[in-house]
Amino acid sequence: MLRSCKQEGKCCCRQCCDKPATDIAGLLKSKNEECLKQGTTRQCVILVDYGSSWRDHRRFALMTLRNFGLGKQSMEERIYGELSYVIAELDQSVGKSMSPQTMFHNAASNIICTVLFGARYEYNDEALKIFIKLYTENAKITNGPWAMVYDTFPMVRSWPLPFQRAFENAAIAQKMSMDLINHHKKTRIPGQPRDFIDCYLDEMDKRGEDGSTFVEPQLMMYILDLHFAGTDTTSNTLLTAFLYLSTHPDIQEKCYQEIEEVLEDKDQACFEDRHRMPYTQAVVHESQRIANTVPLSVFHCTTKDTELLGYHIPKGTLIVPNLGSAMREEGQWKFPHEFNPSNFLNEQGEFEKPEAFMPFSVGPRVCLGEGLARMELFLIMVTLLRRFKFAWPEDAGDPDFTPVFGVTLTPKPYSMTVTLRRTE
Repeated sequence: MLRSCKQEGKCCCRQCCDKPATDIAGLLKSKNEECLKQGTTRQCVILVDYGSSWRDHRRFALMTLRNFGLGKQSMEERIYGELSYVIAELDQSVGKSMSPQTMFHNAASNIICTVLFGARYEYNDEALKIFIKLYTENAKITNGPWAMVYDTFPMVRSWPLPFQRAFENAAIAQKMSMDLINHHKKTRIPGQPRDFIDCYLDEMDKRGEDGSTFVEPQLMMYILDLHFAGTDTTSNTLLTAFLYLSTHPDIQEKCYQEIEEVLEDKDQACFEDRHRMPYTQAVVHESQRIANTVPLSVFHCTTKDTELLGYHIPKGTLIVPNLGSAMREEGQWKFPHEFNPSNFLNEQGEFEKPEAFMPFSVGPRVCLGEGLARMELFLIMVTLLRRFKFAWPEDAGDPDFTPVFGVTLTPKPYSMTVTLRRTE
């Protein structure tokens, strides 16, 4: 079975995730989940098993995100509002080397914060710094060696070992989340929602106390889920993109030329402009492919007996969608092991997306924020590549493209030099 999956990575991964919705949409209840229970209340969406609660909350999230501009011009305005702060920070670094790690995390976090909390944070704000620190630390800790020790030897979970830091971080994040909810409860006007939290509180009022799963503990974990996912994945993809672009000046220059040709006298791009920028579109997608930010997606399990590629898979079997394998599979990509936009261009130079491209997963548990992430990546990359030129510092030595492993993959810290292309 393993050999078959390796040989047919794209086919297996897509067939697996595209099975009928209830076949593999479950989440395995295991020792690992018991370990996680000590760090969270287990109410959330990403790590909740398939069922009526999951369906209700996913439907609610999709509707609410659309109401707050997902896929619309109003969301573009939110992104450009945050981009102005990114540009200001880069303007201060012109002619110098700078590290983009914190900048991209701050920007991605603020964009999703405007939807969830109705507010943005200054880049030196302590709350923003704490949220990002908690997320980045736990992303590494929970997929490190101590996580395996805790999973294998349950008796050590109460010992003061390094993994306790993950539980402490989770508790701090939950308190900050509850503080935001309590502030909204005091300042909201029912029926006039300002953001995601207000919408959820309105939904709680509408449903009443009838056994509904729309409750405050669920909201607390929900906004942490969405905040983490909307911050970490987008920022790490941007970090990967600019790492490769700063070391591939020819690709960066081709993007710039296409952007200038298409936009001409326009002040800024809109998301629809992507259809007239095949090369830039290819670069954005190639950055996602190479970043491989969530290589193993979210673990699934079968909710009933099923079959895949002729193999019988019993109910309750752990399913690990190896997205990373699919996105670097020989035979599915022209250049599977190198950064090359040609992976997304046909012979006529037109943008073409192979089936093996699935950074947001596929099937009923596909990433909730796919639309927002795609818009962010395109608008941010186009705007920054049009205004600035990025290069690998001459005194930095050879770049190290090996990622740091965790729940998500992230590039190792690096610096890049910034040169101004245009001032308007």
